[in-house]
Parts: sequence; structure tokens; C-alpha cells
Amino acid sequence: MIKTIWLVLLFPVAASQAAENLTVLGGRTDNTAQWIDWSDPGLMLVHHLNGLTRDCLAAREAEIADLETSEDWQQRQAKVRRTLDEILGPWPDRSPLNARVTGVINKDGYRVEKIVFESMPNFFVTGALFIPEGHSGRGPAILDVIGHSAQAFRRDIYQNVILNLVHKGFVVFTIDPLGQGERLQYVDPATGRSTVGGSTQEHSHAGVQCFLSGRSIARYFTWDGIRAIDYLLTRPEVDPDRIGATGLSGGGTQSSYIGAVDPRVAAVAPTGFITSISRLLGSIGPQDAEQVFYRGPLLGIDHADLLEVRAPEPTLQVTTTRDFFSIQGARETAAEVRRAFNALGHPQHFDHVEDDFEHGFTKQNNEATFAFFQRFLQLPGNAQEVAYPFLSEAELTVTETGQVSTALSSETVFSINRRETQPLLKQLEAERQDLSQHLPKVVNDAKRLSGYRALQPSAVPVFRGQYQREGYRVEKWALPGEGQTVIPTLVFVPDQNDAPRPPRPAIIYAHDQGKASDAAVGGVIEELVHNGYIVAAPDLLGYGETSYRFTRGHAPVQPFFNALMSGRSVAGINAGDAIRVFQFLQNREDVKPDQIGAVAIGDVGPALLHAAAFEPAIQWLVLVESLLDYQSIVTHPLYDVNADSLVAAALTAYDLPDLLASIAPRRVALLQPSTHRGTAAEQDTITASLDFVRRHSQDRLKIETQSSTLKPLIEWCVQR
Repeated sequence: MIKTIWLVLLFPVAASQAAENLTVLGGRTDNTAQWIDWSDPGLMLVHHLNGLTRDCLAAREAEIADLETSEDWQQRQAKVRRTLDEILGPWPDRSPLNARVTGVINKDGYRVEKIVFESMPNFFVTGALFIPEGHSGRGPAILDVIGHSAQAFRRDIYQNVILNLVHKGFVVFTIDPLGQGERLQYVDPATGRSTVGGSTQEHSHAGVQCFLSGRSIARYFTWDGIRAIDYLLTRPEVDPDRIGATGLSGGGTQSSYIGAVDPRVAAVAPTGFITSISRLLGSIGPQDAEQVFYRGPLLGIDHADLLEVRAPEPTLQVTTTRDFFSIQGARETAAEVRRAFNALGHPQHFDHVEDDFEHGFTKQNNEATFAFFQRFLQLPGNAQEVAYPFLSEAELTVTETGQVSTALSSETVFSINRRETQPLLKQLEAERQDLSQHLPKVVNDAKRLSGYRALQPSAVPVFRGQYQREGYRVEKWALPGEGQTVIPTLVFVPDQNDAPRPPRPAIIYAHDQGKASDAAVGGVIEELVHNGYIVAAPDLLGYGETSYRFTRGHAPVQPFFNALMSGRSVAGINAGDAIRVFQFLQNREDVKPDQIGAVAIGDVGPALLHAAAFEPAIQWLVLVESLLDYQSIVTHPLYDVNADSLVAAALTAYDLPDLLASIAPRRVALLQPSTHRGTAAEQDTITASLDFVRRHSQDRLKIETQSSTLKPLIEWCVQR
């Protein structure tokens, strides 16, 4: 009896016949041995994307290291200006501001004019102009842009800075950022609240729509600031040569951008944003869409460039030591920026101040900011911070309803981006008239824009064991992915007891809920195996075992944003990995290399569609509940998709239906294609999106809108 107990303790799996464990990489979520090389699979995608972006930054750092003379730095500045115009542009025309004052508040020591102007036609910006009491002639003015607060400039911490500046004699103009204050972009008229969430959600929701069209939402934030300065220059109280800009957090972002691209900003003091992209990636990851430049690091742009491009104009970098924006990155950036100011002959025009605090304002930093503007905008005085009574939110409400969308029927980022995308969609429609010319270009453009990389020789697959089931076995493999990544994969192989053992057709089976979703006994994959297929079920990067949610239990970082910084996409990387799984199957002796198809379920559908378009040897494709097209995300205000299935700038050259058409004459079956809202597409929606594909593919495209099983669709696909 004692001996039996010890055997159970020493060999628990053998003694208890533990249930199958279909994880491949092991870890804290199961009892299998943890492989050191794969110690945190939930961050594998993030680490890989970080490495790609850091490779881009390394090229930039090498270029910066060679800069010595003032001429070197001036050439670098000219290059950065051109690049920022490329990233943020195209800039809109300077249309009439049509500014008006909606109310005036007189307070002790100052007055407030409530302002609304149009930074673009019918695109309204709300703000407040604070004017010191007794102000005469033209004096210095500060544009104060605001961080992520629902109240925007009405919040007490922002009023504190504004009121101190105005009491020190500065004219201060503050505006509502997009998605905040009175400028919600997705407002519910019945409640006056956002339909997508807080300010970060508002920014990123619109940002994804912009990225799909090859644009950046950062353009809107920056242009609003530029036009706010245009408004300041219409005021008789403002000296056009003494304009400053500052802001905290998201306001630090905006003031950095405005100071970098608008030469009228004589002095800038961004607070609580500037760090370095590398340190950002290694800490909190990419943030809101406006803080992410499409291909920025690939084009050689880092946070330091936003300050260096200004040199030698007065610049103050304001930081706190315990900020979630890495203080180490801020210090490293400051050291580099000093080199530019030193080389250009004005080292005293740049300073970096920091205080021991979390993300936010501090008295010490505020006073340093006040002193900086007093010095460089020629308004001497006491820099001490003083407490003043705050104005109420109601007092600072600019429009009648409290929202420009309801009070003024304002345009939104969505409506402008949709309109600006229409020429791209019309161009696509025109090119589809000659598919013989269009489709080869589509495939090449999709490879380029998705960041797909042709497969290179890599490490050998690692076999992790297997389970025997009735009639087949389940093999566990770690397949080499791109870089240092691996693709956890289950391979389901029918038993072959009779000799000879002929090879079998095979299926790549990718599921957005992970490889184990349909792997249970009696499940969908088992049915396919019993029908004679070898099935490889991978966890593509960001899904299943490699999902951030898998090990962290909460929402992932922003891999879509991370990827586009280096000119890549998760969808493109996953397409490459799907092709790696395909090649793994091709190299197996038990697989017919010319009879391999693919099934994709849910969010991984676009990745498998790209893979099938890029690899003509994939014989057929079934997409289940897969996104119908990218266009609908841009043409409808609300969407509910996994951004990792998207490709930034795709609509400049192609859409998912174009890839579908490129696969012909191979067969493709769609089962309940999904809309931009994640719902089953109606027939008229399908027709509008896929009519040209149907005409081109003829009997090689099958679309099922009703619930169905995979078996008949696969049987249809494999018909010769």
C-alpha cells in the first residue's frame, strides 16, 4: 500500500491517467514542464514586434551618432520636417476660421471669452481664451492643449496652470481635443455621451479608421493646434513673435507635434509625454492612435526628433520620475536633444526638468514651466504657483448643448476620413474593371503593405509529444515562426495500420479562439480526421497560447499599432506563419503536398486570406465568420473588429475582396461572412462587396449565409 502511494507521488501522470493537455509551450496555465525559451508565450508577439521596431530605431541611432556639425544637424532637421509632413499629411487647406465668441465671463484679474472656430470646414473646435485684466497692446500668448480628460480644460489640474499663466500676464488659449470636452466624435444624442467609451477609446476608434486609409489621426490633433495659433494671430492682444505651447500627457503629445511643425511656436514645454519609443515599447507599449506614427520608426522618427527639429528655438522637456512614460527614456532623449542644441550654438535654449512624482503636474515642474515662458517670451515676473478659485464646468461650456455635434452639426474625424477615402475606393472600383492587370498588382501591394516577408530558412520544428485517441493521434509541435517566435501547433493524424501507407490530403485549421477550440474528442477536427485528412491546427501569433489574454487575463497591448510603426502588420506576419505551417505539412511524408487546403474561423480569416493569395500552392480556402471587407470599417462610424486582422493603408491599394478574386481559379467557400459590426452579413451587403469577385470567380466561389457544417464546404472545395 505504501509503495503504491509513493508511485503515485513520483509518477502522477502515469498513476492518475491525467486528462490531455493540448498546450504546446507549457507554462503557468498548465502542469507541463515550462520551456525556458518559451517562458512567456503571451508576450511572444509583443516582443517580436518590439524587436522589429527597435531594428528600425537602431538605423536611426546610427544616423544620429554620425551627426557632429551644425550643418549635419540642419540637414537632419530638413529631413525630419519632410518626414513629419509625409506622416501627418496631407495638410488641409487653411479654410476660413469663422470664429465667434459664444459668451464672456468676467473674473477677478481676468476675463474668459468662450470661442468656437472651424479648423476645417464645418469641423468645430471649442475653446476658451483667458485674457489678463488690464491687458493692453500685444503681449505673449500660450496655447495650452489638454490631456486625456473627459472634462478637458475644465478639469481643475488644467485650470490651475491656465489661471496661473493668465495671472502672470499671459493670454492663454485652451481648446478641447478630439473626443473630449464638447468634441465627442461618436456621441449619442440622447445621452450626450460617447458610444465607444472614454477619450482613449474615442481616439483609437477613429485612429484605426484613419490608418486603414493610410492617414493619421495625429494630423487632426496637430492641425487643430495650428489653426488655434491662426486664431491667436487674429487677436489684437497677441504678439505673433511671442507664442508658446504647453500641455500635459496627451497635451504633451499635441504640444510636441505643434512645436515641431509650426515655426510660429517660439517656445514649447511638453509635459509628461516625451520619452523614447524603445523605452515606451519596453514598458507600457504603444498608446492612443494619435501617439503612433504610421511607419514612424521605419522612417527614422523618434520622440527626440520632435524636439531636435526645433533647435535652437527654446524648448523645455518636463517630466516626472515615476511616470508611466519611462523617465529613463526621457533622460536618454534629453541627452540626445542637448547634442542638437549644442551643435546649433544655443545650449541654453534647451532644458530638461523632472520632479519625483507620478504621471501629472507638480508645483516644482509648473513653476519651471512658468519661469521658462517668462524668460523666453519676455514677460518677467514671479514664477511661484498660486492657488486660484476654479471655474465651474457649466461656466466654461461653449456651445448650447455642450457638444458640437448636436449644437452645430459638426463634422467628425470619421466623416472627414470617410469622405477623403472615397477617391481611394473609386480608384479601386476603376481598377477592378481590368482584373488581369489589377489582381497581380493587388498581391504585390498586399505583400508590401501588410509587411509580409518571404520565408527564410529557420530552425527545425520541435516535437513536444502526442496523445493517442481512437483512430488517430494528436501530435504537439512547436514550429519555427518569424524571428525567434514559434507557432504552437497540433497535428491530428489518422491511424494507418495497413501497409503501404499512402500520403493523405491535409488541412490548415486556424481558429481565433485557439487551436484547442475544435480539438476535443467528437469535435469538428475529429470529424475531418475521420474523413481522411491530416489536420494542422496552429495558434497564430496573438491567438490561443500566444494571446496576451491567454496568460494575462485582460486586454492586450496594441499590437496593431506596434506593428504599423515598423511597416508591418499582425495579419501579414500571421499570413507568413500560416504559410510556414503549410510548408511543414508539405514536408511530411504522410501528406500529399499538392492537396493542402485551409480553414480559418473568425478573426484569423484575413490572415489566411492573405496567405492563400500569397501562396498559390494552397489549393482551397474556407473562411468561417470572417470579415467581409476593410472598406466597411471606414464607411460606417461604429465597428467591432479585432484590429490585429487589419492592415494599415490597405485601402490605398486593395481590400479583402480583391484578395478573394486573386485566388481564382482555386476554390473559396465563405460561411456566414461577418460585417464590420461582427454580425452575419445580409445578402445585399455581400452582393455589394463581392459582386465583382463572383463574376470573376464564377463557379469557384461559394457563399453560405445560413448555418452549415464544414464538411460539405470542404467537399465542394476539393472537387477537381
